[in-house]
Amino acid sequence: MALACFFVSASLPAGAVIAQNADQTTDSQAIAAIVNDQIISSYDLEQRVRLVMVSSGIPNTPDNVARIRGQVLRALVDEYLQRQEARRLNISVTQEEMDAALERIAQRSNMTIEQIEKFLEEGGVSRSALEAQIRADIAWNRVVQQQFGGLVTVGQNEIDEVLRRMEEEADQPRYLVSEILISFDGPAHAEEIAAGTQRLVEQMREGAPFEAVARQFSQSASAANGGDIGWVHASQLPEGVGAVVANMQTGMISDPIRTMNGFYIIQVRSMQTGTGADPMRDQYSLMQVLLPLTPDADPAAVSRRAREAQEFRSQVTSCEAAPGLIRKYLSGASSPAQQVIAGQLEPRVRQALAGVRVGGATDPIRSERGVEMLVICAHKPAQGEMPTREQIDNSLFEQQLSMMGRRHLRDLRRDAVVVYR
Repeated sequence: MALACFFVSASLPAGAVIAQNADQTTDSQAIAAIVNDQIISSYDLEQRVRLVMVSSGIPNTPDNVARIRGQVLRALVDEYLQRQEARRLNISVTQEEMDAALERIAQRSNMTIEQIEKFLEEGGVSRSALEAQIRADIAWNRVVQQQFGGLVTVGQNEIDEVLRRMEEEADQPRYLVSEILISFDGPAHAEEIAAGTQRLVEQMREGAPFEAVARQFSQSASAANGGDIGWVHASQLPEGVGAVVANMQTGMISDPIRTMNGFYIIQVRSMQTGTGADPMRDQYSLMQVLLPLTPDADPAAVSRRAREAQEFRSQVTSCEAAPGLIRKYLSGASSPAQQVIAGQLEPRVRQALAGVRVGGATDPIRSERGVEMLVICAHKPAQGEMPTREQIDNSLFEQQLSMMGRRHLRDLRRDAVVVYR
């Protein structure tokens, strides 16, 4: 539910000043960390831990809290650095912007703001904890846009190259992919965050929603969309990631994939081969026909209905003819045609439709009501569409801007004075 925050390693990069247990007279439970003389209190940390748990879907168990506590603290350190940079640049967030952001979160979650507040209250989270994260995210996005937006240029040759590659690979497998990116600053940093990244994978494989975890932890530009990057060919993914995806099955979540920029966690939601059209978006007009049969019907009755179903299938040629044909059989009935999208149908129904011509009927399916068939009144395959040049331009721009933002945050970490208590 919450916007993306950042997830970094257990230790700071070179250049930061670390003082473990500095000032033994200070209550270590009251101060979690000091970031350039600004205090992160233990209460702030506890609130953020609870927010992460309720918004990412990670079960709130003592073991899970202990595992993510350090990660959340380091995310808060990054957030404080972002806030400080926004203040240095005189960037602020208005209440109107906060209200609009909360409304978007409510719409995305199919909840009202009041329901969100109740949801947070039940998880022991104050509304101010969510607002602090949202405010920091809005301010940081503005920092990155203000500082680097004018420096990003996407050349026409880059757009041409993307289009050329997509045309060449039109008949190659495509994957509907979601991603989580956990970046690192160097080899030592990578080793330190590897275990935490693997724990995220384990949590999602145990049931934590990938989308929610991506919103909370991913550092990619896709985090705001729950990690969704749409349909891609393996060659469009970062080096090393495409080869892993090509060997994954639908529904799988990868182990962390180490690249030059960070660890990727990939979920393959669907795959297809062809010109790029998504078969799950095929449109059907379907009429259901029924030959009633009780669940405990004797074998003779079952055989009779099977013969009747095959006879009906051999004769039906359209939805106009289907009602009259099915009524020839005892208690045979039909329902009005309905418009559906393939993705709305059960897998076994989609499989039954495969290869059936318009006007024909599917193989019989035995249900509690009897023997059921679907007559295809119309079928409109989804059309594969190449992205426009403008869409490619926007995508490349966002990727480059996101990379510059990650580099800027890395520089802020390097120059920071941070004390962990």
